[in-house]
Amino acid sequence: MPRTTADLLVETLIHAGVERIYGVVGDSLNGFSDSLRRHGVIQWIHMRHEEGAAFAAGAEAHLTGKLAVCAGSCGPGNLHLINGLFDCQRNHVPVLAIAAHIPSSEIGTDYFQATHPENLFKDCSHYVELVSNPHQLPQILNRAIRVAVARRGVAVVVIPGDVALKPAEAEVAPWLVPALPVVVPPFEEIEKVASLLNGGTRTTLFCGAGCAGAHDEVVELARRLKAPIVHALRGKEHIEYDNPYDVGMTGLLGLSSGYAAMKECDSLLILGSDFPYRQFFPAGARIVQLDIRPEALGNRCPLELGLIGDVKATLALLNPLVAEKKDADHLERALAHYARARRELDSLAAVPAGSRPVHPQQVTRVVSDLAAEDAVLTCDVGTPVAWTARYFRVNGRRRIVGSFSHGSMANALLQAIGAQCAFPGRQIISMSGDGGFTMMMGEFVTLLQQKLPVKVVVLNNGTLGFVELEMKASGFLDVGCDLINPDFSAMAEAMGIRGIRVEQSDALEDAIRDALAHPGPVLVDVVSARQELVMPPNINFEEAKNFGLFMAKAVLDGRLAQLTDLASVNLRR
Repeated sequence: MPRTTADLLVETLIHAGVERIYGVVGDSLNGFSDSLRRHGVIQWIHMRHEEGAAFAAGAEAHLTGKLAVCAGSCGPGNLHLINGLFDCQRNHVPVLAIAAHIPSSEIGTDYFQATHPENLFKDCSHYVELVSNPHQLPQILNRAIRVAVARRGVAVVVIPGDVALKPAEAEVAPWLVPALPVVVPPFEEIEKVASLLNGGTRTTLFCGAGCAGAHDEVVELARRLKAPIVHALRGKEHIEYDNPYDVGMTGLLGLSSGYAAMKECDSLLILGSDFPYRQFFPAGARIVQLDIRPEALGNRCPLELGLIGDVKATLALLNPLVAEKKDADHLERALAHYARARRELDSLAAVPAGSRPVHPQQVTRVVSDLAAEDAVLTCDVGTPVAWTARYFRVNGRRRIVGSFSHGSMANALLQAIGAQCAFPGRQIISMSGDGGFTMMMGEFVTLLQQKLPVKVVVLNNGTLGFVELEMKASGFLDVGCDLINPDFSAMAEAMGIRGIRVEQSDALEDAIRDALAHPGPVLVDVVSARQELVMPPNINFEEAKNFGLFMAKAVLDGRLAQLTDLASVNLRR
């Protein structure tokens, strides 16, 4: 068989170090999938939905830092990738998508399954281009790989099925994947930051995902400044552990201590975070922001100074310029506040014998206590994110993956698949909500098909919990949130996957321990409290008024039982 353009594509990916591709096969992908079969080097991960393929690739890229690949056939096939690719782009992870296309002769004729993928993917990628003849492929593919890796995001190569089958003459380029540069601001800008920080009396550090790899430098800066460290959700896995200056998260899912440490400072240094909620930034403080992405600077609050640079490398230059402070009053108040807030949260996660219902805080705390020291936890958007943020303990080896910037439902199981494929011997746990799990439940079968020992913990509370809470907090009666669920554990058993059902708290620890010890995939179906409140770190008058309005409406609408349940779940604890 003559060497095809699809062969060149596969050989290039092999040379780039790609080990697996997530996707769903289809006619326009036949040349590509057959070439993968013949070469036998790259593993094809057969997903049940292309959206799952993109999320799985994103999780692999997040955990490894290397290029991950997903693929979809023409029309609806590659269109299904788009939600997962938005998540990859917003998480800043290097992912290449192969979007097969309709026959090149039919483009522009309203052909069967016709779309324009080179337009559709523009908003969720740094680079997208159509290969209209074989001679274009080396240039376009090589550029796509370099852009995805160097710009830490998505690149898309669109290739019609017939073009993939045409003969190829080009050879694979000897160099493909660039090494990332280390970027630091001009030294005079770093000196300005040092001067500002040296002049402050109540400095707080606010850390995001850009602090990956910079744990020690951040802690050293906090030591010199006697500054509390607040983190965003995506900064948790990088900065919360082994940190005597940690005072918790801020934001809607955060702690009152993190909120106060931000609001009460006179100098705020934002490190590697584009935290989206403006209302949590201090008014009147002098704010400096350091980020590798210029578009993040000043995006949420006015800055006195913005610097473009890598956090670790920049702090290595900044720290020696910062004078060690003696006054620790701001830090000590923040730490005392954090200790109180932490005690209150931990009391809500206590597991008294024989208690009903199971509270979701208890589930996450038990998972945290029993999980491996290098476990990877994926969590669904909604209330599972809140409990993960507050109760899953990190240590520098554990990792957390979620749709924290894009905020898509149904991400946890899909990302767990990518994590387990990338790390076959590592413990991977999906903390799934019943809404998210059922939205993409077809991928549960992928665990069986690919023999992936993912542990899926489903918080089965019969509602779209976070949406319901948002409605109530805005003064609306909750509508359209109810979920009529099966016995998920029985469903798992019918599929040939171990299923465990938990209906009361004293069975929780044994169930989680058994699940984590099982050699194959497991689903733990935890029937949990529906009316659990996720209390924000600060409640303003408008939110209190709206919640009171909801309660009045609920009484008038004949929902007194719901209010009674709400009180029994939350007020007695």
